[in-house]
Amino acid sequence: MNNGTGTGCNQRVITSVGLTLGKFAPLHKGHQFMIETALREMEHVIVVIYDCPDTIDVPLPVRAGWIRKLYPSIEVIEAWDGPQQMGDTPEIKRLQEQYILGLLAGRTVTHFYSSEFYGEHMSTALGAVDRRVDEERTMYPISGTAVRQAPYACKAYLDPCVYRDLVTKIVFLGAPSTGKTTISAHMAKEYGSIWMPEYGREYWENNQIERRLTLEQLVEIAEGHLEREEALVQEARDFLWVDTNAITTYMFSRYYHGKALPRLEELARQAAARYDLVFVCEDDIPYDDTWDRSGDVQRHVFQKQIKTDLILRNISYIPLKGTLEQRVSTVKKTLAAYRRYANLAEWIGNGCGV
Repeated sequence: MNNGTGTGCNQRVITSVGLTLGKFAPLHKGHQFMIETALREMEHVIVVIYDCPDTIDVPLPVRAGWIRKLYPSIEVIEAWDGPQQMGDTPEIKRLQEQYILGLLAGRTVTHFYSSEFYGEHMSTALGAVDRRVDEERTMYPISGTAVRQAPYACKAYLDPCVYRDLVTKIVFLGAPSTGKTTISAHMAKEYGSIWMPEYGREYWENNQIERRLTLEQLVEIAEGHLEREEALVQEARDFLWVDTNAITTYMFSRYYHGKALPRLEELARQAAARYDLVFVCEDDIPYDDTWDRSGDVQRHVFQKQIKTDLILRNISYIPLKGTLEQRVSTVKKTLAAYRRYANLAEWIGNGCGV
C-alpha cells in the first residue's frame, strides 16, 4: 500500500492510519469522542458507516454528511452493501471481517478504534492495534438506542447539525386570514413543542410605509424568518411548526412589485426542499378584515396563486379545510401515518394519506 502524499522528493509517508466503523444512528457525543480521539492520535482517519434502514429512517448519505461536515479531514466510506448481521458469533465476526478487508482492498490500517466487543476480533483481522475508547461509557453515558427513543431528552449529547435532522419541520401556507397562525400555535401546544411565528408580520408592522415594503425589505423578511427558524429548530420537541416561509414572501414580492430579487428567488427555491410536510390553509373561513389586509377578493386571488406556485415547484401539499377542529384532525391523521424520509408516493399508495 502507498500511504504517501505528494510526488517525488516531496512525498510524505503516512505511518498511522486509524479506522472505525458503525451505524452512527444517530451520531452522538460518544461517537464524536471516539472519532476526535482518533484524529488526535492518527495521521489519517477512515470512518466506515453502514446502511441500516431497519435501525433508523435517517438515510445513509445524511448520516455520512454529519461526519463530513464536522470532520472534513476524515475519509468517510459509505457501506451500502455492508452485512446487516450484528452479534458475537464466529460466523458473524468472520462475515464482518471479510467485508471490511474487502472494502479496504489491501490498504493498511494501523489502529482500529471502537468502544465495543468487536474491537478485539476486528483489530486482529486487520493486524492493527485494538484501540478502545470509553468502553464503559463513563465520559458520555449515551447510546444510539436512547437517542432514537427520545431525541429531545438526549439533545445535550447531539451536535446541532444532527439534532436538526431529527426534527420534523412542518409549514402552514396560505393567503392572509386563512388561519395559519391559529393552527401553528394550536399544534405546537398540543404536541408539547414550539412554533415559528410569521416574521413578515412583525417586520411589516415596524417598517411599512403606506402599507408597502421595498424589494430589498422583502429579502430581509425571508432571511430574518429563516434565521429565527434555524434557532428554534434546536428547541423543538419532535416537530417544529412554522407559520409561512420564503415562498410566500416571494409571492408577495411578485404580487406587489411584479418581480422578486434573485436572493429572494433563491430562498424560495431552498424552501421547496426544507420542510417535511406542507399544509395549505384554505380560504373557506370568514375573512378577518383588518386594516393591514387587502380584502377578501384579493385573498382568494392570492390563495390561487400560492397553490399554483406550489404545483409548479412540484411541492406536495395537504389542504386544510373547515373549522379549527377539522383542520387539527386532518393534521393529526397525517402525522399518525407519516414517516420522515419515507417515499411519499408509497405512503399515499398504502392508504396512509389523508
